[in-house]
Amino acid sequence: MDRVDAMRLFLKVVETGSLSAAARALHSPLPTVSRKIAEMERLLGAKLIIRTNRNVALTDAGRLYLSAAKDILERIDEAERRVSGEYLTPKGDLTMTAPIVFGRLHVLPVVTDFLRAFPEINMRLTLSDRNNNLVEDQIDLALRIGDLADSSLMALRFGAIRSRVYGSPKYLQQHNEPLTPHDLSDQQCIAFEGVQSSRSWQFSDGQQTFSVDIRPRLSVNTAEAAVDAAASGLGLTRVMSYQASNLVEQGLLKPVLEQYELPASPVHLIYLPSAIMPLKLRAFLDFATPRLRSALQSNRSE
Repeated sequence: MDRVDAMRLFLKVVETGSLSAAARALHSPLPTVSRKIAEMERLLGAKLIIRTNRNVALTDAGRLYLSAAKDILERIDEAERRVSGEYLTPKGDLTMTAPIVFGRLHVLPVVTDFLRAFPEINMRLTLSDRNNNLVEDQIDLALRIGDLADSSLMALRFGAIRSRVYGSPKYLQQHNEPLTPHDLSDQQCIAFEGVQSSRSWQFSDGQQTFSVDIRPRLSVNTAEAAVDAAASGLGLTRVMSYQASNLVEQGLLKPVLEQYELPASPVHLIYLPSAIMPLKLRAFLDFATPRLRSALQSNRSE
């Protein structure tokens, strides 16, 4: 068995989601693909995938092997590019994820400029507030806001963002502006579900963190809906500063309780460790990092 070919076949099965889809992509008979996967599992002495009628799922051993196989194939591809001289021009495909609003406002403009500068690189950008698994979802790069839980990933920090409470000037004129977080009990609030509790908000007095119960008039599942509702004068909302920055600049929202804000959340670009970093990834990190850092500084998110 050719180990490298077997690894490429395994990655194609994972990428397409099924043996039949991989067979079509590789222009190979389905029985041949199934046989090669079975031979690989016998050679390794471990089950790599669980087969169903429609798709496949990775076992724990399969996830470990996928990560190792991707690293080995990246090294081989990089070595071949170096030998052939192709390392002089970054090329290939990159897959990236980012939070929805931050991605639309700040990441997408950087990506489009990057693709203009590097015509031989293609990118797939997925905007989602869910933290994807880089190995399982075959993602090269992710932008994360907040403390990182997985210490095995490589992380490049380029700034920080605060969570703030906002209200419209109209609402704040009609109601007493809260001077302390405890005043929120008398305020109408708009809760952004999913990222934080819909019944309480956290604050800091400089010495300790504490929670304050809120009275939601409206609960929504997107930041855009929360800031739009707040701008309409319905009540106060709490979102990340970049999510409200455009409406603040237009004078439609105003931050309150700034002296009780929590410490800023770090912003990182994360990627899987590799003995040899793919040139396409290095090119993007070098291109994007100063631009994203500048974007955060211009929004005064720190």
